[in-house]
Amino acid sequence: MSQRIALVTGGSRGLGKNAALKLAGQGVGIILTYQRNESAAQEVVDEIKRKGGKASALALNVGDIASFSDFIAETARQLNTLWQRSDFDYLINNAGIGLHASFAETTEAQFDELMRIHFKGPFFLTQELLPLLADGGRILNVSTGLARFTLPGHSAYAAMKGAMEVLTRYQAKELGARGITVNSIAPGATETDFSGGVVRDNAQLNQFVSSQTALGRAGLPDDIGNAIAALLSDELSWMTAQRVELSGGMLL
Repeated sequence: MSQRIALVTGGSRGLGKNAALKLAGQGVGIILTYQRNESAAQEVVDEIKRKGGKASALALNVGDIASFSDFIAETARQLNTLWQRSDFDYLINNAGIGLHASFAETTEAQFDELMRIHFKGPFFLTQELLPLLADGGRILNVSTGLARFTLPGHSAYAAMKGAMEVLTRYQAKELGARGITVNSIAPGATETDFSGGVVRDNAQLNQFVSSQTALGRAGLPDDIGNAIAALLSDELSWMTAQRVELSGGMLL
């Protein structure tokens, strides 16, 4: 059987980077995307290659739908060059940005940016990638625990992720005929550089998160990366249309 290949958007840092490394450690080939920091993306690729894996990094602004056709053409070239394949197996829609603004103060520009990056972009990127996604493949959409519990300041961000959770079920229904499973994961507060690294670096916030979490601490990147690798394993091939929260039991 040919090597399985994962496309990870936003794979140069944070949870996307961790997922890419964990999947590569299981023998999965990696195409990761980055928006600006090419050197950080290349470091991830180099780390995978040092450990004997195959990987490639491509620039992608998930919020710029007009750029998708060029990106998909380059993805097809990378698949052919590195793996002699015309398709890939796993799509992880992970790329994103944070926003902390109250409902009353969220601007239309902020709303539109979040919508492009967290909902409209993944909607149409996945749509355009369908010809390259193998039958029997997997789509994993990254949501957030904030789509279940509420913390002030995240209304627009969480609403976009809530939309992705609904879309996940429709994708699962409509792509099931091709054997493609579609699920979403919802990380809780996790110690990464997301939103300026606030959960990782703000001791007061970290303590609040820990106090509100059944397992008594904030999440770590490995908690999410390991779960992503597990969810894409053959053992869970019968699971589709599900939301899996990875929060350690936050705000139960």
